Amino acid sequence: MNIEAVREHFPILHQEINGHPLVYLDSAASSQKPRSVIDAVSRYYELNHSNVHRGVHTLGSRATDAYEGAREKVAKFLNAAAPEEIIFTRGTTTALNLVASSYARTVCKEGDEIVITPMEHHANLIPWQQAAKATGAALKYIPLQPNGTISLEDVEATITPNTKVVAVTYVSNVLGVVNPIKEITAIAHRNGAVMVVDGAQSTPHKKVDVQDIDCDFYALSGHKMCGPTGIGALYGKKSLLNNMEPIEFGGEMIDTVDLYESTWKDVPYRFEGGTPIIAGAVGLAAAIDFLEQIGMDEIDKHEKQLAAYAYDKLSSIDGVAIYGPKANRVGLITFNLDDIHPHDVSTVLDAEGIAIRAGHHCCQPLMRWLNVSATARASFYLYNTEEEIDRLAAGLLKTKEYFGYAIG
Repeated sequence: MNIEAVREHFPILHQEINGHPLVYLDSAASSQKPRSVIDAVSRYYELNHSNVHRGVHTLGSRATDAYEGAREKVAKFLNAAAPEEIIFTRGTTTALNLVASSYARTVCKEGDEIVITPMEHHANLIPWQQAAKATGAALKYIPLQPNGTISLEDVEATITPNTKVVAVTYVSNVLGVVNPIKEITAIAHRNGAVMVVDGAQSTPHKKVDVQDIDCDFYALSGHKMCGPTGIGALYGKKSLLNNMEPIEFGGEMIDTVDLYESTWKDVPYRFEGGTPIIAGAVGLAAAIDFLEQIGMDEIDKHEKQLAAYAYDKLSSIDGVAIYGPKANRVGLITFNLDDIHPHDVSTVLDAEGIAIRAGHHCCQPLMRWLNVSATARASFYLYNTEEEIDRLAAGLLKTKEYFGYAIG
């Protein structure tokens, strides 16, 4: 992978922040956008904008073709069995809430179980809390190993024949660990449960095959994979989606409407009420084209190299504590520096033109498990380099110096 050629696709990277060349290490929060995605959204608004599935005029046909073409592209990207198994949403959060509200609240009852992990992002935790409260189901947690990984023995012990839903992140947005999703799915299915995968942090970085995983639902966000904000998707097996009720009602999702009764369209349209996120879908399709042109395997390889390099580089700095295992991680390092608050670390780094994330990363239970209130996080993507990691390390040494620590 020619990293300099890749970087040329991203206009935002070629600027200075506080007098320094930008080093963007916050892609786990949101990735930057290549010119092709920016241009695709701009072209749509300049030349092809109209509402979809309604008008029979030329612009309406163009917009509908682009929107449904994007659905087909997402389906192929995930290796879904059919485009109808892809529902466009605002992002991973909306997709997970849809499953929790439309599926879990229907099938769960008192005595049933919903199983998640302590490493879940709030978007894959709170919806299941609420579903458990609404149905009387018990919310259970697969325990974590001391290094933040999941053991399949613990999965086997936690999931029971009473479990109706298992919801686990493919990749932790704090620990960077890649969970054994295919194996967890098999255990869930053996116990009669459905498997829900939070794919927000996995889809941008590695090749995903939902049929090979055999998960029942898979959620993703476009803005983390070079696409626009405000667009995401839920993959669901058609047999499950067909038996789920919509949770938003209005135009476009209906089949017939009478004064006192209404019926719904087939999937996926029953879950896409109102004017959909057309430009976002166009941009997501362009992002998939861009990622596939680079190659998901190449992106995965590049990020693993960066993660290994960053782990070794930051580990050599006295006072740096890194969370999560060294092996089997994506391009993400979460750490703390001595007793300096992560917000202060981030502020000093920003003065050097380096953008990282600081806080609880929408994972407060995991922060408590780590026995910290907050952490700093540097996350890498296809456009980052080892030289940028060197600048991060130099910035951390400067942070120590600024706060009066001896540099050894």
